[in-house]
Amino acid sequence: MNFKFLFPTFRNRYLFVKKRLEQYQFPNGTALNLGTGEGDYDRMIAGHCAQLIGCDVNEEDLAHARQLNGDVPNLRYEPNNALALSYPDSSFDLLVSCEVIEHVGQPEKMVQEMARVLRPGGIAIMTFPSREFPITYDPVNRFWQWVRKPSDRENLISQGAYAFGHDYLIGSADFKKWAEGAGFEILEFKGLSRHLVGILEVYWTGIAQSIFKKNARNVTSDTKGGVKIRPASTGEPWLVFITDFLLWLDRVLFGWTNRSIGKGIVLRKR
Repeated sequence: MNFKFLFPTFRNRYLFVKKRLEQYQFPNGTALNLGTGEGDYDRMIAGHCAQLIGCDVNEEDLAHARQLNGDVPNLRYEPNNALALSYPDSSFDLLVSCEVIEHVGQPEKMVQEMARVLRPGGIAIMTFPSREFPITYDPVNRFWQWVRKPSDRENLISQGAYAFGHDYLIGSADFKKWAEGAGFEILEFKGLSRHLVGILEVYWTGIAQSIFKKNARNVTSDTKGGVKIRPASTGEPWLVFITDFLLWLDRVLFGWTNRSIGKGIVLRKR
């Protein structure tokens, strides 16, 4: 099974992408998963297009993704850099990128590259961690955001919202400016996971990932030793119904707030 489905934040991202793929289908089109990582989304994406390329800068992640999804006939993997993609202009009808833009160092440039490789009318589906996260998810860094000076380092501790190799987070206003400047129309801009999920995942998920997950910081190459776990399949564990209930309850209780752990975005290239 893929144990990641039991984490509300991951499950919420996965369901967001799944529902948008069902809405924006390109059965005869070509798709790119930009920053494919361990290949968690690729089997699903491949079912909504004729050809899918999964690219990433981490060769070990790509090797695992090839093994995980080796039976998907319309899928291939290759190394590529999100800031300097090797594909010609207007190569893809669909682009998916989940939890990548916060790692590349130049997020605005990545958005420009996405626009370059998409065909006019093409759809980009994205998720990323939000700078406007709820205080229940990371009270220390939320307080730091309130009191810090502009010249101070953005994060106080590398946990909570700033775990998982996050040296910076994406602000909503910044992203909207980058997307519109690159020639995108914003079709959807949605908060994912709020205060209840924040309480459930506060700090311990980042610590656990740093100990157990292979390439926990999402870098080009992971040489850190210790116990390292990767998903053994793409199957959903039967306990996932509990996670889905918690996500429903989170939406019911806190759907009114603009604070969210992550954002789900749908863009269309003009």
